[in-house]
Amino acid sequence: MKKGFSDFFHCLVRPHRAYGDTMIIEANVSPHESQSMNNSGAGAIQGKVTLVTGASRGIGLAVARSLARMGAQVALCARDEGRLAAIANELGRDGHKAAAIPADVSQASGAASAVQRTEQALGPIEILVNNAGIGYFAPVQEASEENWDAVIDTNLKSVFLLSKAVAPGMIRLHGGHIINIASLAGKSAFAGGSIYCASKWGLLGLTQCMAEDLRPHGIRVSAICPGSVNTEFSPHVGKDPAKMLQPEDVAHAVEAIVTQEPQSFISEILLRPTQKP
Repeated sequence: MKKGFSDFFHCLVRPHRAYGDTMIIEANVSPHESQSMNNSGAGAIQGKVTLVTGASRGIGLAVARSLARMGAQVALCARDEGRLAAIANELGRDGHKAAAIPADVSQASGAASAVQRTEQALGPIEILVNNAGIGYFAPVQEASEENWDAVIDTNLKSVFLLSKAVAPGMIRLHGGHIINIASLAGKSAFAGGSIYCASKWGLLGLTQCMAEDLRPHGIRVSAICPGSVNTEFSPHVGKDPAKMLQPEDVAHAVEAIVTQEPQSFISEILLRPTQKP
């Protein structure tokens, strides 16, 4: 594992509807800049095609920016077409190649379309970051079937659909990363969290089984389980935002995973703030 990462989080390491057109933003990088990126350690993913879901804000946006800085070609996927276009333009101005891929990945057609359009725009996907997620927090007796379906479809089914869609291409490439943004809620229980916790407990089970299915093909499947992150996701009543995890902390964990040496992989990261918020 890269020096310094272990100071920040606990991890497990094991051996080896209709949307608009895709928008692609490309910027030229000089040979000198390319060599500089390789020398900095970012060369591990230089030029690799990365699909990040939930990329219009919060954790997904931080991950997309981080991987772009490391040299990846980034496909930004979310439902908000306008925000994706603005972010793709921002990355382009900073010298990175990005594509805006608006899609609803909780549906099979949307997930398949996102993968197809990413590959058409940038090439075969080598890194998939499943970050799309929503929350519903209320006592189970007050929840509806619609609440259940919305959370499970977004937080869990989308991971299955996208991972299934990218796996054949990664198998042909004899490698790749699938990184699932889970939660410490996938390891605990709390009042009002029945549906959300179920989605994250399920996601961890899916992640571990996919890892066993795909590791013979050189594909590494990992989960990141952050505690409360300072985003728009939930109100975090009573918590000090300054003490909470920041989206960039989760992006740093993603960096650790994608720069791991090829003979091993980080199967799970538990990420907590230094001080309880």
